[in-house]
Amino acid sequence: MTAVARTRPCLFLDRDGVINVPPAPGDYLRSAGEFRLMPGIADWIRLFRACGFLVIVVTNQRGVARGLTRPGDLVAIHARMSEELRRLGAPLDDILCCPHDEGQCDCRKPRPGLIREADRRWNIDLPSSLMIGDSESDRQLAENCGMSFALARDGHILDIVCRAR
Repeated sequence: MTAVARTRPCLFLDRDGVINVPPAPGDYLRSAGEFRLMPGIADWIRLFRACGFLVIVVTNQRGVARGLTRPGDLVAIHARMSEELRRLGAPLDDILCCPHDEGQCDCRKPRPGLIREADRRWNIDLPSSLMIGDSESDRQLAENCGMSFALARDGHILDIVCRAR
C-alpha cells in the first residue's frame, strides 16, 4: 500500500479569545447574539489562505456538557462566526468542536482528537501547520501534534514556538 501524500498545511485556530472576544472568565457564549469578532482575525485568515493554508477552528465547548450552552445555540454561534468571516473574505474550511467535559473523550484539547479528525477529513501536512491559541492547552495540543504554536491575546501574537525541523 502506498502512503497518501500530504496536501496542505493548516492554520488551526482556537475560538474564544482568538476568533471572538472571549466571555468573562468561567462563562460561556450562550447565543449567536453574544458573538463578537476579535479585531484583525479576518486579516490573519486571509493572509494564511493566500499562502495556501487550510483554516480550521478547533474549540473546546464544555458549556454544552454542563448544560450552559444548548447544542442548537452552539450551531448558531458557529454559523454566525462562519458567515461574518466569509463576508470579510476570510472563509473557514471547517469547525471542529469538543462539547465534552474533562476526562470524557479524546477530542478535548490538549488531547489530539480534533486534530486527528481534521487530518482524516483534509489530509493535512501537520509538521507545516500552525496552531494559534490563547491557552496552555492550545500550546500543548500543538506540541502533541508536532505543529508550531503562536500565543495570541487581545488580537495580537505575543509569542511563537516553532516546531523543530
